[in-house]
Amino acid sequence: MPTTFRDAVVSTTIARDISAFRAAVNDSFVPLHVTSRRSDRFRGVIRGAGIDEVHISDVRATEHVVERTPELIARDDRPHFKVSLMLAGTGLLIQDDREAVLTPGDLAVYDTSRPYTLTFDEDFRTMVVMFPRHLITLPADMVGQLTAVRIAGSEGLGAVVSPYLMQLAANLDQFRGSTGARLAHSALDLVTTVFTRELGLDDALADPHRALMQRIRSHIERNLASADLGPTSIAAAHFISTRHLHGLFQAQGTTVSTWIRTRRLEQCRRDLIDPVLADRPVAAIAARWGFVDAAHFSRAFKTAFDVSPSEFRAAH
Repeated sequence: MPTTFRDAVVSTTIARDISAFRAAVNDSFVPLHVTSRRSDRFRGVIRGAGIDEVHISDVRATEHVVERTPELIARDDRPHFKVSLMLAGTGLLIQDDREAVLTPGDLAVYDTSRPYTLTFDEDFRTMVVMFPRHLITLPADMVGQLTAVRIAGSEGLGAVVSPYLMQLAANLDQFRGSTGARLAHSALDLVTTVFTRELGLDDALADPHRALMQRIRSHIERNLASADLGPTSIAAAHFISTRHLHGLFQAQGTTVSTWIRTRRLEQCRRDLIDPVLADRPVAAIAARWGFVDAAHFSRAFKTAFDVSPSEFRAAH
């Protein structure tokens, strides 16, 4: 049975030919075109688990090529990020006119909404973390600057994050329930930290425009619970006009209000599956993150996640 994003069942698929592996890949990730020069000798294994929209897979296989084509994107255009961590062998990732050669310990990110190619010329093992783009706080266009960029696992933050992800891949049986959800979101927090460093957003010498946006996003995160959080208070806190603030977010393809609502909904979603908060009413969780109108919160949550808050909590 293919693993879904809402259960935490660990599934293992053993593919003894390229057709079986292609089907397993499509079930585990997004529609992909998989080919091999030695299809008669092809072997592959995918072990995966998913919870709270985060899917982690441990993939081992012989030589093959994976392609995400415009035609396949048109069939399923749900925007996800995928982070690959090479565990053995070598892989070549191509996206957005960039190429990254990945060796054991190296990380790289790619976006399923745009074409990419992964080439493995020998037996390999890799870990893949796939998640909707809205689960991290960085705008998609910023992360887009890092697609197919090698992040070394032997130095810097890569040396901190790679071992954690390796342990997740080796212990997928722990990836269940509220503990699994925390492990998954801890992984995303670490990955976001790496992206932030790679983009230079935490550097005092960074581009002032980027630095301002980083301060604004951090301010929003710290004040999500405040019902007074809005364009006026944010602009005042950063000594800029509301017009300038709106222009900053418009340049990133969103609005201030949309960004605040998305971040609040994400925090509510996490709290709704936290067993520590199981006795807390849905309305109280909503109010904790700045939703003063319970009915408005319920509508916004259902629009974002296709399920009501109460149904979401019951399902988990």
